[in-house]
Amino acid sequence: MFSQYGAVTDCFLPTDRETGRPRGFAFIQMSEDDAKSAIDALDGSDFGGRRIVVNISLPKGQAAPPSK
Repeated sequence: MFSQYGAVTDCFLPTDRETGRPRGFAFIQMSEDDAKSAIDALDGSDFGGRRIVVNISLPKGQAAPPSK
């Protein structure tokens, strides 16, 4: 899904420690320009019957700047 916007260099899909099932989110790593394109195109899109939120991952406790 993301590779159509550029090379994906890493994908981390966290799982629940007890059940081993996916926790419902993922971290995709790609170049900054490609990531911006993917965010613009995919945020709010449908994936497997669910509306997804696509944004930049920030360190815990750091808030994203207000959108323009």
